[in-house]
Order: sequence, then C-alpha cells, then structure tokens
Amino acid sequence: MLGEYFRLALIVALSALLIAAAITDLRARIISNRLNIAIAALAPLWWIACGLDLWPGVAVQLLVCGVVFLLFAALFSMGMMGGGDVKLLAALALWFPWQAVISLLVLMALLGGLVTLVTVIHHRMTRRLGQPEIPYGVAISLAALWLLPWPTIY
Repeated sequence: MLGEYFRLALIVALSALLIAAAITDLRARIISNRLNIAIAALAPLWWIACGLDLWPGVAVQLLVCGVVFLLFAALFSMGMMGGGDVKLLAALALWFPWQAVISLLVLMALLGGLVTLVTVIHHRMTRRLGQPEIPYGVAISLAALWLLPWPTIY
C-alpha cells in the first residue's frame, strides 16, 4: 500500500513539473533546465517504485531516452525545435515504456499542430512582426499529462 502512495506522489510531482514547464514555455518560450533535470532525476525513483529490473528494463529506458534525444536534437539543429523541448522529451522518455513514448510523440505532434495554429492566428491578429515562436512545451506537457493516468506506465 505504501508503494502505491509513493507512486502516486511521483505522478503528482511529474504532473506539477509538466504544468510548470507548459506555463513557463507559454510565458517566456523557455523550459528551464532545472525542470528538465528534476523530471529526469525523479525517473529512477519511478523505476524503483515500479520494480523495474536493471536489465532489460532500465537499459531499455536509457536507450529510448538516447534515441529520442538524438532524433529531436537533429530537429533542433535544423531550427525546428527548441533545446528545452528536446530535453523535456528526453526526460519524459525515461518515465514511459517505449510503446507509450510512441503514443506520446504522436499525441504531441497532434497537439503541437493545434498549438502552432493558435499561436500563428494570435501572432497575426496582434500584428506582430517576425516569425512566431511556438511554445511546443505546451503540447509536450499536455501529451504527457494525457498519458499519465493510463495503465501504459508500468
């Protein structure tokens, strides 16, 4: 029973960090490294709480995190994604099984399209100059929050 409360506390902590990431990205177009580090640092506690074995469980989590980071770092290098967004996705990949990471990426892309549309419309309605900066951390955070209650998380 105590283990269930600990897992619930970790999910609540992750939820709070995701909400903070979305708000800061919306306000300042920045996702703090501290938030990303906190999310990544809590993941091993999640693994312990879920009874994840070192092999292959933790190894797979680290591999998925590395693949997600490399994939989105390539998008960052092409100017298609912010650095905080890349780090947030990599940190979240430590929390979810690889199947849920795929769901996270698909949902993030759909929500990202909606966030982009709203941002562009707002940018044009307020007659701002230059290219709009898309707060993609909002889409990432919403996608992760959507997936949290489902049983795909160990």
